[in-house]
This record gives sequence, C-alpha cells and structure tokens, in this order.
Amino acid sequence: MGCSRKALSTLMQINVLNSLQYSYKNDIMVIEKNVVITGSFGRPMATDIFYVADGQAKPVAIYAHGFNGFKDWANFDLIAKQFATAGFVFIKLNFSHNGTSMEHTEDFVDLDAYAENNYTKELYDLQMVIDWALDKSNKHAAAIDTKHLMLIGHSRGGGIVILKAAEEKNIKAIATWASVSECKTPWGKWDEEKMNEWKATGVQYTLNSRTKQQMPLHYQLYEDYVQHADKLDIIKAISGLTIPVLICHGTEDEGVPIAHAFTLNEANPTAELFTVASDHVFGRKHPWLEGSLPAPMQEVVKGTIEFLR
Repeated sequence: MGCSRKALSTLMQINVLNSLQYSYKNDIMVIEKNVVITGSFGRPMATDIFYVADGQAKPVAIYAHGFNGFKDWANFDLIAKQFATAGFVFIKLNFSHNGTSMEHTEDFVDLDAYAENNYTKELYDLQMVIDWALDKSNKHAAAIDTKHLMLIGHSRGGGIVILKAAEEKNIKAIATWASVSECKTPWGKWDEEKMNEWKATGVQYTLNSRTKQQMPLHYQLYEDYVQHADKLDIIKAISGLTIPVLICHGTEDEGVPIAHAFTLNEANPTAELFTVASDHVFGRKHPWLEGSLPAPMQEVVKGTIEFLR
C-alpha cells in the first residue's frame, strides 16, 4: 500500500501526550505518543498509537519490547508507520518497570524500578494495554476492530507475547522477533557461583553495552520465575497455541541464538518460521538516524505484515 506525507496538520501537547496528524492521500494518519496507561504497581506506562483514520475499524497489533529495550528504540516509529499504512492500528509501549520514565522515555533514569522488573509484571502491563485497546470508551475506539487483536514481541518481549497469547483469548495471532524460548533473561547463562552470590547479596549487575550503565537486577526476578514457573513456561505456552504464530529470527543472532527459534518451532510445528541473515536487532542500532530501515529489519516488517494480514 503506497502513501506519501502531504502536510503536518495538527500538533498538540497535553502534558506529556503528543498528538500528531499527518495527511496520507485523502486520509489522516493519527499518531498519539506517550499516552499514559497505568501498569504494574500503579506505575505509568508511555504508550503510542498509530493508524490511518479512514473511517474503517482495523486490526490491532501491539508491540512488546525486549530486555534493555523501549518502545522508541532505533526510531521504532518508522516501523509503526508501516503497519499503520498497511491497515493496522499499531500500539507500542514501555513496560512499567523498564527503567524509563514518562519524562525520559528513551533513557534508563529509574534504575530502582528497573531492578524490580520481572516477567509477571510485564505480563500484567501488557494486559493493561490490551484492555485499553479493547475499551469502548477509548477515544480511538472507532478505529479499532476488537475482534482482531495481534501481538508482536522482540527478544524477551517475544516470550512475553507467547505467554500472554496462552492466557488471553482475544488474541488472534502473534509474531515473535528474535524471541527467547525460556524466561531466563539475563541470568540463564550465569554459573552456580554467580547465582549464589545473587541470592546472598540480593542484587547482580549487568553492563548495558550501549549506555555503559551498570544495570541492577534484584533477586526477586529469579524468585518470581520460581514462584510462577508453570505460568512462565514459554515452551508449554507455545505448544498449546492454536492461533497463527510467526517466528522471525536472525541466522547470525548472538544475543539469542537461532536455536531458540528452532526450539519454539519444534514445540509448535504449525508455526511459520521466517529467517533472515542478520543479528539480534536485524541491523538496527540506537539511535537510528536514517529515514528508512536496514534491509534485514525491512524484510521482517514486510513478512510480519503479510503474515498478520
């Protein structure tokens, strides 16, 4: 579906909400950024919504970022606009405890919250965004086809959308990008000594190679996993799915090796496996200053749109 931007027609700022409208042919693309949705433990989540206002209700695709990610990583709006022009309502969110804030949606400024993040909190957060999208009182409700809700998740976010699809009957399809196959990020590769030290001290640190920050992880992350092990079993969850599933993965992924994709596919042989010669982030980086996506990411976006259609 081709389109071209004609003019910037509206710019409104309401507190931290930014609403933009762009003319696309004879229709208007609505972009509302940093909508406040309440997440786990009452923390606000910055959430974006994109769609072309052509008077038609559209299927909804909700995107969940991964570990050390956020909704705007590497100019994710480029991806959101493609989904919107392809006929979707596209929603992306910052998980409530990902370390960002409403004022700093692309920076890890709240490491206390970051240290308290876990898998069940992210599942709760995602449900809150789903509920918001399906709420008939939502001001965007006329554009949303509540019978066609789909999820997309990258890396740990891929695992989260698989788990959510297993418990949320409104979800009609999912796509994973470089997804993990187990809820052990990032401690799955730690040895016994480091695990024991984590338990004894209550905290371990991981280096964010991009920001050079030492990111704290409280032991509650592991305790949450143990307490909810059955609920957080990604292989069990995907094996029980009867909805369409797309598994996208880079063949050169070092962060989450492609073996994870094969494991997921083995657990659900009806899923479609889509591979591309690329790394964990499909050729992107943050910040991404280009006006177009790198070729591997573009392949994944195109393949995902075609699948979800």
